[in-house]
Amino acid sequence: QVQLVESGGGLVQAGGSLRLSCVASERTFSSYAMGWFRQAPGKEREFVATISRSGGSRYYADSVKGRFTVSRDNAKNTVNLQMNSLKPEDTAVYYCAARRLSTMASSRDEYNDWGQGTQVTVST
Repeated sequence: QVQLVESGGGLVQAGGSLRLSCVASERTFSSYAMGWFRQAPGKEREFVATISRSGGSRYYADSVKGRFTVSRDNAKNTVNLQMNSLKPEDTAVYYCAARRLSTMASSRDEYNDWGQGTQVTVST
């Protein structure tokens, strides 16, 4: 099982930026596609972004496209989510997830391991 620890969440005003990071314990981190999901109060967990094992391919939810950027550093077992132009509707707990396959996926059911989440709150 891959242990994932997110960090970087917090409170920010609308229009601001935050950078989330997720560190994985697994030495074979570079074999996994990684994803970011979020869950707002009273809503289901939804897909945000995914990145291939090499980092060469990325895919985003329409709601964050052009504002969020996912990246990874396999030497540091880290995946990041740069969030710009934040909106109040981006408020949620953000989770990183590991998929034990190299291909990207946008369904939460296709991910095997999850972090504990980090809270992002965007104020008006």
